[in-house]
Amino acid sequence: MAGIHEEEALGKAYDSRLMKRLLGYLRPYKWQVAFALSTIVLKAAADVMGPLLTKIAVDKYLAQKAGVHSFLDRWLSASPLTGIAQLGGFYVFLLGFSFFLEFAQTYYMQWTGQKVMFDLRSQIFRHLQQMHIGFFDRNPVGRLVTRVTTDVDALNELFTAGVVSIIEDIFVLAGIVIIMLRMKWWLALIAFAALPLIFIATSFFRRAVRDSYRRIRVAIARINAYLQEHVSGIVVLQLFNREKRAYEKFEKINATHMDAFKDAIMAHAIYYPVVEILSSGAIAAVIWFGGGAVLRNTVTLGVLVAFMQYAQRFFRPIQDLSEKYNILQSAMASAERIFKLLDTSSEIINPAHPKSPAGPGRIEFDHVWFAYRKVPRDGDKPGEPAASAGSREPVARAKQPERLSGVAEPSNKDDWDWVLRDVSFAIEPGETVAVVGHTGAGKTTLSSLLLRFYDVKRGAIRIDGVDIREMDLTDLRRRFGVVLQDPFLFTATVEQNIRLGSDWIAQERLERAAEEVNIADFIRALPAGFAEPMQERGATLSTGQKQLISFARALAHDPKILILDEATSSVDTETEFRVRDALSRMIGVEGRTSIVVAHRLSTIQRADKIIVMHKGQVREIGSHQQLLAQRGIYWKLYQLQYKDQELSLPLPSGGQNEERFVGADD
Repeated sequence: MAGIHEEEALGKAYDSRLMKRLLGYLRPYKWQVAFALSTIVLKAAADVMGPLLTKIAVDKYLAQKAGVHSFLDRWLSASPLTGIAQLGGFYVFLLGFSFFLEFAQTYYMQWTGQKVMFDLRSQIFRHLQQMHIGFFDRNPVGRLVTRVTTDVDALNELFTAGVVSIIEDIFVLAGIVIIMLRMKWWLALIAFAALPLIFIATSFFRRAVRDSYRRIRVAIARINAYLQEHVSGIVVLQLFNREKRAYEKFEKINATHMDAFKDAIMAHAIYYPVVEILSSGAIAAVIWFGGGAVLRNTVTLGVLVAFMQYAQRFFRPIQDLSEKYNILQSAMASAERIFKLLDTSSEIINPAHPKSPAGPGRIEFDHVWFAYRKVPRDGDKPGEPAASAGSREPVARAKQPERLSGVAEPSNKDDWDWVLRDVSFAIEPGETVAVVGHTGAGKTTLSSLLLRFYDVKRGAIRIDGVDIREMDLTDLRRRFGVVLQDPFLFTATVEQNIRLGSDWIAQERLERAAEEVNIADFIRALPAGFAEPMQERGATLSTGQKQLISFARALAHDPKILILDEATSSVDTETEFRVRDALSRMIGVEGRTSIVVAHRLSTIQRADKIIVMHKGQVREIGSHQQLLAQRGIYWKLYQLQYKDQELSLPLPSGGQNEERFVGADD
């Protein structure tokens, strides 16, 4: 529900700090913006000229009044027909000029708005790519997608419609007020008498609409969350016949959204007629008092006609400004959320002066501690909730690497959910090391720390004596090839999924990698071969086929260090046979270091070293035979697997002790 609560905070209708930061995105397009603003000013001037031309036509030609002059007298004919034709032509010219100005400002502002949105979306996506993995553990994907789509669209509406309309309305109002006061100030004050009542009505309208829009946003967030969850889990719904109950619950959420919209519709339905009535009352007062002045010959008929037109035009921008208030409020809320995201700094950053290991690739875990925050401590921010066990937040590391050789566990251990406790071991270049243990033992955490998805709390991880926190992230991760338990394929071709943008991989090498993992025949059988497009997450492929493509991906990049994180746990027996030779080729490359988070015994017992993890600690290290001889934790795991083997089909002969190992996934 955190995402829903986040949507509730709409923020202030106007925040000068946020607006100043938003306007900074217009700086590269300042000339286009300046041109658009100049067209807005000119269009506002053209719009307020119409009633003035009507006044001149009435007073000079239709109801001639001696002693009345205008700024156009020197250009107008003394003949009424000719003069009216001239005024009509000038009026048509103003309409055409206003049309051109509106086209120009709309085009330039819309195009500039799209450029700004392009820059903003690119900045958000670039920022998301640089964020550490722990950030994505705490922020749902749907919320981040909303920042790039819905929130950016709200800002686009502000730039292309909100700001333009507000500026134009302000200039139109200013022009009308100035002209009316110069023509007859007391008649203008009569026309403005309805403003206090309109401001009161607008205040009530804004409060009502603000509350309704807040409820609408919350309801939309709930609808999106409910749909995402129940569409993703449609198989479970149908399996347990829960469609009716799910539909009834969705109806309640949908009804909440409809009720909130009904309240917003009611507010609009009341507000606009109220403003129309008040503005009509002001116009009636102008006609009453102005008409009396005309009869007393203190006001010309042209002034009265112009005042009636100006009064009608005066209240339209006020209504429009009330509507733009909602756009402004939504944009400020979106800007606050976007800038909050952009201001969130990554906990994993490149060092100012990175070092590059020059050795063969020796890996060392030196008294490594890693923890997730469990309960609040002194110094935590007020109101910050403690992360639950199901929603862990990695503890930020100290600024300088800290070695805790021989240091006991910290005294405040109850404040932390320690995943790794004083873990120390070394992996020599070219070694194949397996990591085994029960669920939650910390096996997968080791590889995550090695790739620096998270930083250690205490201790250090070194490659050839260089702390990985002192290495460039790109250089560090380029050394690794990783095959995960759950393979991920992008919406791209098979070749692009194997290559992943690495243009330096030759086509021959790419196809050879596919052949070595026994997936080349399947790929070539596809209609477009290696150019066959994949659907989202490889939906048309089996789990085994996706895993084989991920094996080909790792093999094509020829990494110095290979990590297989439960890589064969989700494949069937037949697929396991197909990838076993590929694993042997990948692991057996001379000089390549391999780390296997164990799930299959066939890969474990060939390892040079097996590390047994238990409750976040290294409990046993040795070869397969050495660990069996110790009759410790590994021996117990082996016994459990051996019993399961009695119920499984025998594996093909030719390998040593090719029982299958049943380990628990992290």
